[in-house]
Amino acid sequence: MVLKTSGRNIIRFSFQTNATRIKSLLNATCRATVTKRKMVTLIVSTTSDPASINPAAALLAMPGWIAGPILPPDMKSFVNQQTRLIQHDGSIVKEDDLDSRWEEATGEAVDEVIFLSRHTAVSNRPALTVHPIGVLHLKEGESPPQGGKPGWAALTSPRIGPWLRLLKKMAEAHCLVPEFEITLEGTHHGPITNKPTMFLEIGSTEEYWKRQDAAQVMALLMWEGLGLGGGEAVGNWKSETGKRKVLLGIGGGHYAPRHMDVVLKDDVWVGHLLSGYSLPMEEPKPGENHIGGTWRQSIQAAFEATKASFPGGEIVAHLDHKSFKGWQKKAITEFLAEQNIVVGKPNDFS
Repeated sequence: MVLKTSGRNIIRFSFQTNATRIKSLLNATCRATVTKRKMVTLIVSTTSDPASINPAAALLAMPGWIAGPILPPDMKSFVNQQTRLIQHDGSIVKEDDLDSRWEEATGEAVDEVIFLSRHTAVSNRPALTVHPIGVLHLKEGESPPQGGKPGWAALTSPRIGPWLRLLKKMAEAHCLVPEFEITLEGTHHGPITNKPTMFLEIGSTEEYWKRQDAAQVMALLMWEGLGLGGGEAVGNWKSETGKRKVLLGIGGGHYAPRHMDVVLKDDVWVGHLLSGYSLPMEEPKPGENHIGGTWRQSIQAAFEATKASFPGGEIVAHLDHKSFKGWQKKAITEFLAEQNIVVGKPNDFS
């Protein structure tokens, strides 16, 4: 007898019977088997962006890919072992809830989401970047200019730190350095996701978005980082073994140079990275103590999302002290103490 409880789990009851022995029937055993959903990695690309579709195409040119299901309404997908790559035609930062939509459409459980995108910068400097996402500092009712929702921080992918270090090695091996800068970015933009997420970006002008050598390196990063070539995947979080400290970056510029110095060390895990623009602070008037702004909201959201992303990990805040004025640093360190958030120095992550 088979009892179907949902589209994803099936409970099967098996009875051992013997027509000639009533006793065997009376002593029949009941076995229940629950079919677990397959855990998959979801890679997202868009045809509207050469820095997104080119790395996707380079990855799909590697062995093992087959056509997958259509994600409604019309998104193509491709399958390789535990990895799923989808292509859509819209904005990479505004196509929300693709992880839950994939789960609903296929019955598979999404373990993580990786987005491929272009990077823009005022400097126009060529760059390959990795970063978490969220718009933590916006107030309710404000409209995020690049997707997401006010006050929201995505779960951070544990792969961010390990993949940044792997990307640096690969870019050097393929002679992209020093032409390209290999760097983190602070937490910013959408889209909304529910699972650990990171962005991989190529910048910073159309000339570089179309660079096939940069696309190839990004494809190799995913191929090796996800273990698609048969090796061990890079950046799987295991709190019971190895180092457990996770860096929560607070302060500094968009490219987090002082946090980068720490992260480039081996075995440093990376959570959210709050650049100065994500920490709006209003200097108090003479005689007042309250410091306005949404900086507390940002820190709390970043800490909670990072903690949820690294079960069993020790979340340690790393401050870019030189980026703060005295009153700002005092307020932040006092708030971190109130929240029981540990503050560490660079050597504390060694």
